[in-house]
Amino acid sequence: MFRKSRKVNQYRRQGRNLIATNKIKPEQWNISDAEVKEALKVKGYDVKQVKKIHHLKHQVCISYWDTKGNVCSSFFSYRIFARWHREVEKLIYCCQTLKEWKRLNYVIKYEFLYYHYPSEIQDALQAALENRLYVLKYTEAQAVFQEV
Repeated sequence: MFRKSRKVNQYRRQGRNLIATNKIKPEQWNISDAEVKEALKVKGYDVKQVKKIHHLKHQVCISYWDTKGNVCSSFFSYRIFARWHREVEKLIYCCQTLKEWKRLNYVIKYEFLYYHYPSEIQDALQAALENRLYVLKYTEAQAVFQEV
């Protein structure tokens, strides 16, 4: 007897987020307890002390004691950390060509569509993308003007 192969959703785009495209590698970060406390506080968790941090490729497992003395453990996206947003901004400002910028813009649009970003962070990243686009267009126009 043969098994039926599992049907894969053929319409879902695979490998289009910042981690899968190897633009950001957060599993190599050494996230401090202070960073974890700050990120979890922003998410609304009351953290007394961080017990353990376990890095995975797409998420981090955090065990901690809450203010009531309970041990809590959960998986969190790297996107909750301020370092993630700094890394994305760094990627945006490191684009040297319009082609590079377009690729990054495509991936970031995917990120905004499929992952939760707070509105103020999303607006800031969108503004950084637009600013970088204007700079790249201006420098390209200057280069064309210099050749003529």
